Amino acid sequence: MKLTPEAYLRRMRASAVYNVAVKTPLDHSPWLSKSVGNTVWLKREDLQPVFSFKLRGAYAAMARLEPEALEKGVITASAGNHAQGVALASKQLGCSAEIVVPTTTPDVKKRSIEALGATLVCHGDTYDDAYTYARNRATETGKSFVHPYDDPDVIAGQGTIGLELDAQMPADVKAIFIAVGGGGLSAGVALALKQLRPGIEVWGVEPEDSDAMYRSLEAGERVRLDRVGLFADGVAVRQVGEEPFAIAQKYLDGVLRVSNDEICAAVKDVFQDRRVVLEPAGALAIAGLRRYVEVHRVSNENLVAIACGANIAFDRIGHIAERATLGERSEAILGVKIPERPGSFRALCQALRSRSVTEFNYRMSDPQEAIVFVGVHLGYGHERDASKLLVAELTHEGFETHDLSDDELAKMHLRHMVGGPSEYATNERLFHFDFPERPGALATFLETLGSGWNISLFHYRNHGSDRGRVLVGIQVPSETVDSFQRFLAELGYDYSEVTDSAAVRLFLSTKTKAGSPT
Repeated sequence: MKLTPEAYLRRMRASAVYNVAVKTPLDHSPWLSKSVGNTVWLKREDLQPVFSFKLRGAYAAMARLEPEALEKGVITASAGNHAQGVALASKQLGCSAEIVVPTTTPDVKKRSIEALGATLVCHGDTYDDAYTYARNRATETGKSFVHPYDDPDVIAGQGTIGLELDAQMPADVKAIFIAVGGGGLSAGVALALKQLRPGIEVWGVEPEDSDAMYRSLEAGERVRLDRVGLFADGVAVRQVGEEPFAIAQKYLDGVLRVSNDEICAAVKDVFQDRRVVLEPAGALAIAGLRRYVEVHRVSNENLVAIACGANIAFDRIGHIAERATLGERSEAILGVKIPERPGSFRALCQALRSRSVTEFNYRMSDPQEAIVFVGVHLGYGHERDASKLLVAELTHEGFETHDLSDDELAKMHLRHMVGGPSEYATNERLFHFDFPERPGALATFLETLGSGWNISLFHYRNHGSDRGRVLVGIQVPSETVDSFQRFLAELGYDYSEVTDSAAVRLFLSTKTKAGSPT
């Protein structure tokens, strides 16, 4: 079913979403405004009954179903927030609902779905796995499938946010920023605002590791990602919807991509202002707003971001807080070589002058030279190259310094490891493995890795995120290189070799690496 832009607008105005949804406020964000040099407004969709905008589209679509369809019940697939919307809508409409979610869905979302009376089914590691299963179930049972984003009624339901914004925003708003997963929210809001305020800029925002809309717009056709990052699980979609993509081609001014660290910093931004903790996908638009201001050098403008969800698992908050300082560039992570002699630490601290040291990791591993892992507080609001300026200062003082602030291996693993090169770990190669996080996942990974190869290093840390990330050292004698390569190819996990990365060379490399490809 295709609708004209005018028909979409009529459907939005006639929508029954307010049977379950509330008209959320547009809050001025004073602290964020000051920090970016613009007037920032937050559309508070995290204040909906299910703490996400998703119930708008779900109810809009289900309210238009025929009584016979409601009698049979509905089924859907979701990363969590759409599922809660469908569950609440089914409760309101008096029909049954079967909800299929990936096994990686945070428990807070699962509990909410069940509390609303829906039948919860966990299937697969990704949204796409859950989607395929739910589609098959819909065919088998005759239940109506409620699509999370690729449906005109869902898009119209999300577009009611655009109608509210038109009534709430100042007349001179320059741009609005919207999280993009499958594209339903950005499509609905863009359709509304581009008709009501033709001069406004509408920007989508995606994580760098889940950028299906960005790549699709670049290619001029829908692109399917081989894999997606699940940190912002609410937007972890491999391919955007057909109808949202067509709308985006016409109405979006562009898509901004942001890092997970920038998303963490955005979560902190909103907490500073509103004392609320958004989920990563819910803070995505705020991270995009920051990136836009930096890239386009915008100042003294009215800017709006949609805070679209707050369904966050409590155990993820610590990881987000840890990474927020890197995302806001208020901390630099450095690897610094110093002489192995008394007074070296003091000399380094003197070179850092008045800056606060946030972290200092060291273990003696060489009689002549020490390598220390240092975190340094830079203050807030620095330019992107602030850590590079610090590196230049320390180098000028005679310290060989490496900037690891953007090194994922250093941030994820090395900062939590105290040790150094091992003279016993000959023929060692280091790998970074990645697997969906769920109960028992680490044990499964170790079983799959098997006992055929000697593990010389292992670091795993569960930070309440979507994926398990493991740094593994494996001893590979030169005569077994070919069989080891076959083993990696058959292992079935995403991995990358990091034997010769800068961070590993600084802190973990052994003096002999026979079997390494170098």
